Amino acid sequence: MSASVRIAAVQARGVTVVLHGDSYSDAYARALELQKQSRATFVHPYDDPDVIAGQGTIGMEILRQCQGPLDAIFVAIGGGGLISGIAAYVKRVRPDVRIVGVQPEDSDAMARSLAAGRRVTLPHVGLFADGVAVRQVGRETFRLARKYVDEIVRVDTDAICAALKDVFEDTRSILEPAGALAVAGVKAWVGQHRVRGRTFAAIACGANMNFDRLRFVAERAELGEQREAVLAVTIPERAGSFREFCALLGKRSITEFNYRYADPKVAHLFVGIEVANRRETEQLLAALARGRIEAHDLSDNEMAKLHVRYLVGGHAPAAEHEILYRFEFPERPGALMRFLDSMSAGWNISLFHYRNHGADYGRVLVGMQVPPRDSGKFRRFLDRLGYDYVDESANPAYRMFLGR
Repeated sequence: MSASVRIAAVQARGVTVVLHGDSYSDAYARALELQKQSRATFVHPYDDPDVIAGQGTIGMEILRQCQGPLDAIFVAIGGGGLISGIAAYVKRVRPDVRIVGVQPEDSDAMARSLAAGRRVTLPHVGLFADGVAVRQVGRETFRLARKYVDEIVRVDTDAICAALKDVFEDTRSILEPAGALAVAGVKAWVGQHRVRGRTFAAIACGANMNFDRLRFVAERAELGEQREAVLAVTIPERAGSFREFCALLGKRSITEFNYRYADPKVAHLFVGIEVANRRETEQLLAALARGRIEAHDLSDNEMAKLHVRYLVGGHAPAAEHEILYRFEFPERPGALMRFLDSMSAGWNISLFHYRNHGADYGRVLVGMQVPPRDSGKFRRFLDRLGYDYVDESANPAYRMFLGR
């Protein structure tokens, strides 16, 4: 988790670091309590006029160094302090320059607030780009964003990983996920609007990256750049069928292949294939359809990319009443035991997959045998547990590779 890098940097300056809760909101509430107890001065990280004005000097530097054409400035948004300060200055000096905010799809409090015309509090936020993981934007930052921000772009985790790779290859610099948000936003905006010959500035706003998180970035960057297609393919279970499938792929390289015998008539393959872009993936799917080969594109299927690729062949014919849920556990001691202790003694765990990605939370895939009569009890268990979860029981990747 990149938080440990920040903590070490602050501690190196001789101050005391107090850790509290799992999110910014928890830490903020505790900080206010400590401020009242000690009568210290509280400095808000983003919703303070002086903080906003200080961050606005970045806009001043950009305009001083870019005397020529400048079409837009892309800025990452968490609580909104950075973009508010930059936008307030730039719009006063160069109102023709567009200010475009960039947020992760799972931490888009500002985008939702601007759409609703009021500050929206997110029930939870994604933690991959933890530097912008804010559930509610500030009052002053929201006011300034409504006045000066022209547009907001949302990007997913794969796009952020691809941007991290781009920056590294261009400059040999390693950003943190939040620091690469603006670069991901530029790429997404240009791809959507198909423009050329424009001048954009993207602010790289953080480099608190832990080394162990890089393996997750490396795994997902190819998908984020749309250079790899992940497909679920069904072919006849007979000699020569795999060869026929490879012939349809042409000269494309297979980056991953997972298969296990499960049926005397058909074989299900989990395949990664190197492609140039999303359009080539569509062309490949069309070619497979013409060859009478059933294929599903799983390139945007989160469960398939995180878990199923490591569990192909895990059918369990005897697992009656199995349901499948994907959980996000806090990466701290006791999180798993809390889950197990909260479960009913009568529910059997029929599948369990966990992979540490160096983030602030662990992604866990769990299959449980829960009789229909226990559906109400199971719902109460989920509410009591308090972890983020997704019901994956109807996910096509689960039904093809893991279900009964």
